[in-house]
Amino acid sequence: MPGPVPEAAIPPSFTAFVIADEGGKPKGAFTSLAPSDLPDHDVLVEVAFSTVNYKDGLAVSGKAKIARKLPMVAGIDLAGTVVESRSPDWAPGDRVVVNGWGLSETQWGGYSRYQRVKPEWLIRLPDAFTLEQAMGIGTAGYTAALCVDALERWGALQSGGREVLVTGAAGGVGSVAVALLAKHGCTVIASTGRPDTHDYLRGLGASGFIDRATLLEKGAPLQKERWAAGVDSVGGVTLVNALAQTVWGGAIAACGLAGSSDLPGTVLPHILRSVALIGVDSVMAPADRRASAWARLARDLDPTHLAAMYRVHPFADLPDLAGRILAGQIRGRVVLDLRA
Repeated sequence: MPGPVPEAAIPPSFTAFVIADEGGKPKGAFTSLAPSDLPDHDVLVEVAFSTVNYKDGLAVSGKAKIARKLPMVAGIDLAGTVVESRSPDWAPGDRVVVNGWGLSETQWGGYSRYQRVKPEWLIRLPDAFTLEQAMGIGTAGYTAALCVDALERWGALQSGGREVLVTGAAGGVGSVAVALLAKHGCTVIASTGRPDTHDYLRGLGASGFIDRATLLEKGAPLQKERWAAGVDSVGGVTLVNALAQTVWGGAIAACGLAGSSDLPGTVLPHILRSVALIGVDSVMAPADRRASAWARLARDLDPTHLAAMYRVHPFADLPDLAGRILAGQIRGRVVLDLRA
């Protein structure tokens, strides 16, 4: 476990990626900050790693107005070590992770070598993970764990039972969901439009595949029952078809809208088959559910599977990576090394 960082070791300036107003439009750039520029929150963290999620890609590229106030340090994730703390719950040397809580939208985010955060945002990183691995998981993997927890609470997961669907399976949420569900003993069917990812997904535990185009076809409100449960990060027609194909009493955990925010379906799966649509929000999830999700990850996520899910890039690669993730050219997870 790393020890405290002496106050004298905190540099007078450090690099951050800041989104600012330029001609009425948000524009991001690498910027030098001083410790006094940071928010006046109670815990100062030396950030070692962050990530690039789809929302980060939108913010960094300026293709969507993610930040609700400017200037804004981007990045919805961070993993690092506590340097200073005015909170009795945290001490220098504690290894911590932050996911969500409005980072990069209403609160300064993880793309900064140092960041001040509120004590209640922090989760103590399980000993099973390094700081790098924590961001290999990131918000995407933590969200996947929240989804699996929700399906388990509903009683929709049975080892060796009917098939379980994962949409967007080659992405960050999907990859971890496949691995966690397979570890649970589920027969996992991965939905993806990229056949070149099949070997990767088999390695994570997928038992079979369904082309995403099949789930994008307009179907009947009630279709042949297939899925005991599912994790959906796509939304739109994909989610509607998943619900229409879910067995009586089953459930789909929905956590994303990579395809669409629309839900052009009917209530028939819900009122005729008792199918549940469970919404999963990772941004404002309470501490007990966050802790449960990270405990599941520490227990059930095989380190070799995790290693296959992410690649580490230097901080300087951020603008290029943002464009690639929006273009659908990223498989799995992207970890940013803020020390590089």
